[in-house]
Amino acid sequence: MTIIKICGIKTVVDALAAVEAGADYLGFNFYAHSPRFIQMQDCAAITALLKKEYPEIRLVGVFVNSPVGAINSIMGSCSLDLAQLHGDETPEFCAALGSKAFKAFRGSPNGELAAYARYEAPAFLVDAAVKGAFGGTGATADWTAAAELASRYAILLAGGLNPENVAAAVRQVHPWGVDVASGVESSPGRKDAGKMRSFVQSVRRTRDQA
Repeated sequence: MTIIKICGIKTVVDALAAVEAGADYLGFNFYAHSPRFIQMQDCAAITALLKKEYPEIRLVGVFVNSPVGAINSIMGSCSLDLAQLHGDETPEFCAALGSKAFKAFRGSPNGELAAYARYEAPAFLVDAAVKGAFGGTGATADWTAAAELASRYAILLAGGLNPENVAAAVRQVHPWGVDVASGVESSPGRKDAGKMRSFVQSVRRTRDQA
């Protein structure tokens, strides 16, 4: 089964639409320079509802070079299950957050990969490399490199995925899961319910045919 994560949720309407579309994981972005940035109190209000009504949905906080204390505070206040580290965090930094943290890599990870990989899924996330950006650009990741990594680790594949190309990505890469943000939006930070449904349906059709 291919896990589906819809990232960059900013409103309760979008959160519920993502759940209704069939998402397994929802992501909340705490990087202040992102168009998908969400304030902690707004996230907490959304996640409180989700934990009550949809406890099976996994909730992920996305952080870029935030201090450990700040991440822990947000994780607790927002009842988040996992911390996705999308900056320049070291293996030691990840370890300080315990088993809830997993690293996102932009481009092909180098030889230090094993130091970051979690024993639980997702081991880490693979995104596209765009100079000066920490993700969410809509650029497509290197699927060939991602497929090699997916043969050894349970990865989340991100980077430029959308309802039109995600089936091909799943067939080529065979990732543990797929992660989408801009590919299911009507504008930056605003999700499109129809695109989310189409994205999920495309993944499901592909994994049913496997």
